[in-house]
Amino acid sequence: MSVEIAVNQVVRPNAKTVSTTCAYCGVGCGVDIGITPNTKGLVVDKLNGCQSHPANFGRLCVKGSNLLNTLDNNQKLTQASIDSTLVSTEEATDYVATQFQKIIKEHGPDAVAFYVSGQLLTEDYYVANKLMKGYIGSGNIDTNSRLCMSSAVAAYKRAFGEDIVPCSYQDIEHCDLLIITGSNMAWTHPVLFQRLERAREINPELKVICLDPRKTATSELADIHLPITPSSDGGFFNGLLRYLVETDSLDESFIEQHTNHFIEAAKAVKPWTVKEVSTFCGVPESTLEQVYQLFATSDKVVTFYSMGINQSNTGVDKCNSIINCHLATGKIGKLGAGPFSITGQPNAMGGREVGGLANQLASHLDIDNPQHQRLVQEFWQSPTIATKSGLNATDLFKEMKTGKIKAVWIMATNPVVSLPDHQQIQQALSQCPLVVVSDCAANTDTLSYANVKLPATGWLEKNGTVTNSERRISRQRGIVKPDGDAKHDWQLICDVAKKMGFDGFDYQHPSEIFAEFAALSGMANQSERKFDISGLANITTEQYDALQPIQWPINDKYPNGCQNILSDLCFSTPTRKANFIPITPKLAELPKQDQSVYLLNSGRIRDQWHTMTRTGATHKLFTTQDQPYVSVSLTDAKLNRLKNDQIIELTNKFGQVHLPVKIDVNQKVGELFVPIHWNRQFASNANIASLYPTIIDPVSGQPQLKQTQVNIEKLNFEKYVQVYARTSVNTPVDYWHKVQGNGFVGYKAACFEDDNRQIDVLKQAIVGIWYSFKSDDKEIFLCTLNDKLTCYYVKTSQSQPLNMAWLDHMFSLDKVDFSDIQSLLIGQPSDEFLQGKTVCSCFNVREKTIVDAINKGCNSVNQLSEKLSCGTKCGSCKPELEQYVNRFSSREQPIESLLDVVELT
Repeated sequence: MSVEIAVNQVVRPNAKTVSTTCAYCGVGCGVDIGITPNTKGLVVDKLNGCQSHPANFGRLCVKGSNLLNTLDNNQKLTQASIDSTLVSTEEATDYVATQFQKIIKEHGPDAVAFYVSGQLLTEDYYVANKLMKGYIGSGNIDTNSRLCMSSAVAAYKRAFGEDIVPCSYQDIEHCDLLIITGSNMAWTHPVLFQRLERAREINPELKVICLDPRKTATSELADIHLPITPSSDGGFFNGLLRYLVETDSLDESFIEQHTNHFIEAAKAVKPWTVKEVSTFCGVPESTLEQVYQLFATSDKVVTFYSMGINQSNTGVDKCNSIINCHLATGKIGKLGAGPFSITGQPNAMGGREVGGLANQLASHLDIDNPQHQRLVQEFWQSPTIATKSGLNATDLFKEMKTGKIKAVWIMATNPVVSLPDHQQIQQALSQCPLVVVSDCAANTDTLSYANVKLPATGWLEKNGTVTNSERRISRQRGIVKPDGDAKHDWQLICDVAKKMGFDGFDYQHPSEIFAEFAALSGMANQSERKFDISGLANITTEQYDALQPIQWPINDKYPNGCQNILSDLCFSTPTRKANFIPITPKLAELPKQDQSVYLLNSGRIRDQWHTMTRTGATHKLFTTQDQPYVSVSLTDAKLNRLKNDQIIELTNKFGQVHLPVKIDVNQKVGELFVPIHWNRQFASNANIASLYPTIIDPVSGQPQLKQTQVNIEKLNFEKYVQVYARTSVNTPVDYWHKVQGNGFVGYKAACFEDDNRQIDVLKQAIVGIWYSFKSDDKEIFLCTLNDKLTCYYVKTSQSQPLNMAWLDHMFSLDKVDFSDIQSLLIGQPSDEFLQGKTVCSCFNVREKTIVDAINKGCNSVNQLSEKLSCGTKCGSCKPELEQYVNRFSSREQPIESLLDVVELT
């Protein structure tokens, strides 16, 4: 992979590598981009983990390792448009500014709204917040971080007086006990999981506890896995606090000197006996007591939590129940201890710092505090200031549907896919008079509703800063020239602001925005808040370009940053003490269904990211899982007479989706699991958000996006169709999902009735020599042009997945010979491709190869790595390798594949 780069102040002509930051999760891994001169100038041709970056020390997951493979210019938005008419970006921002002014004049500032994203850089976030709250004068700017982190933010603020993440990644190496809850970190934060694996190798005494309703790659590593009832985490931690009280395991000195309201919290947990927790969580009393004792007797404990905690109707309470236990034992403010909320997006933390949420002002200031309002307005010298919270994400679209919101600017996010009850989101956008969408991707579900499309820069083009989950600010450096007419988000925002007649947006470089924000943080701090980066307020452009990763606060006291932000045990409350928060645990709110129901859980998978606008561009990230699916237990599969890859419908009163079945021996009976990623760009009907009602946490406004109830309905298709071609094609089918191949695109489809129009459409669209083969239950057509395979079509009466590695090989051939054509026409790959699914994407190591190696004596992941190289690059597959070792090495007879395990079970 190579791309042309811009030679600018960031990339010096003699540079060999440029350091930047990964575009995916909140770990914030450093990435080194290799640059090589050629006859045309300079090209980007290498990507490695940055060995010196404190977040990853050279490690990258499979998604990060494949970032260069996602830079497909054919899938980028490169030109602006107004009502589908292509225009210059200048014309488009003129139009947006004029329309905003008109709507504000007629309906007031609260008639417009911004919906922004953790994909933005801090500088983008800052100017968007400044424009909306300080110049338009409304609080109506919210971020998609509302969907993932707002409960953690609210809980930290209730407990500490400020949104303070008290931990660092280094705590993983120094704790005695790590509790993981609401997170499958092996898949969602693989680099941190690798760090945990390494920590256990160094310290075999380190214990790991995993709370998860599902058995996952993360729970495989744990010493104890508690398969708790979904959404029962609050009960578990209330029970833990009661146990700590009963067993005299409290740090009474810490409680007395550094906390408030302990008595109230202790009273609230009184009913939560081990017996009560056992019933509530569905876990044996003996296991609970064992885990509770480990927490009580371990000197240093880290509790690691993420979406499974936050995305709940009571997410804030759950977070506070975790914090309560750390406060009660003084396991906070020291190396190796604390409640550690891990973010899902690369700059969710940066958005929290600049006031990206509708109930915040910049620099951790409160939007409803008159003193804070005056401070920010005076600093900005702005004509007005928002004086009340704006609409949060779900309310914003609700009010759009009622007609209150007349204009919305959506930046770098895809709410049609990610917000709950997406039918309501579609209706709201359909009837909104002005929908502006700025994005780097050319095709998203949300862009189809845009009146105005603005081309924004993407990763490797953007230039600014991001803040990761441990409060570490890192540079994301602009290396590649912006494609087409694309502009940075901050530039688009400033262009619109200036055209609306506002001063204060005449920035020439992101360093100027960053320096302004840093200066504001110093004025806002007044020794009351921990967030302060005023030590960078005088940063020059040259210093900004050279900025190394650094943790805030950064000021006179901490000129080089600060790792342990609570080492002084001084909190941001009026009393400078932390607050215990009494909570009453509740399970998920589940709207009743008329029929028998299944509890649906959703989450991420290892090799895809959010709505796949980036990961969906490379075939490498489809090799381990190339289709959406619903995980069904073996018992429920037998009960409903379901088979692997059979397409079923999940329904409730909010919507329905169509998904292939994946029988999973680890899935609980009566429960289902579906990945969140697939959408209309990749499947006909697999958007899981359509099944979620809008149920939100009353404190944070974060939606419950983990549990809902559904029914299973079997779909009776007459024919199954697969089409693979070098260009995208549209054929008449009732169900489809898209697969990205190496140089081709695949569609796996199904029809309720046989339809011969499909092959006619293909023959009209694709020129070449066509071959065909027909039998009683199969039709195969293929097309070649200049001796290369250009299209392959298979229609069968039963679902028969084809071998993607074989198809990759066939489409890669410069010439398909007679034997290749014969093999394709009978649909039979050679033995070398019959190796099962890909497990290790980096080295293309397949299931059968791994099982064969285990059968021949490789009884550990290390032995597999030495023999096959799997797990030795990004390491993301190591938890799955561990599963293979555990399942196959203990059997007396060799087992061919995981499907055999299903049969044996």
